[in-house]
Amino acid sequence: MIRAARVDELERLRGIEFAAGEIFRSCGMDAIADDEPLTVTELALFQTRGGALVFADASDVPVAYLLLEYLDGNAHVEQLSVHPSHARRGLGSELLDAAEKWAHAEGLAWLTLTTFRDVAWNAPYYRRLGFEELDPDMLDNGLRGIVECEGLVGLSRWPRIAMRRRVRSILSHEESVSLC
Repeated sequence: MIRAARVDELERLRGIEFAAGEIFRSCGMDAIADDEPLTVTELALFQTRGGALVFADASDVPVAYLLLEYLDGNAHVEQLSVHPSHARRGLGSELLDAAEKWAHAEGLAWLTLTTFRDVAWNAPYYRRLGFEELDPDMLDNGLRGIVECEGLVGLSRWPRIAMRRRVRSILSHEESVSLC
């Protein structure tokens, strides 16, 4: 079930991101695996604005999450993490679809994100889900700023790209997702 994250779950979201990052060791990206997840305070900023969605298991325990914010007049996916024990079950795709429903209800045209170009569960995965790579000259100020900031913190050691997916207008009003 997808729902808004609760404040008492924020530390669990950190654990999901840390566990999900371990797979980066398999492709020599130990620095990514070792990277500290967002703090509870940083996660709380998304949660209080309604921009933290979780996929909860049958016991209502989060096993995946997505952070979403407004950026350049679009919905920007800041983070998508799935605990390895629940990977490869479509949870990330379902969370992205929920983000798209929210974006549609808000009248936004695009979902955007930044990701690693050559990591199989990053850009190639998002391409399969309908995202397209943006040329650097197509970036609006906010997205350009994120890419530049990622470079400053060392993420540019591995090729990074910005991507977007058009928000489809096929969703009914009843299917919209509230982030409040």
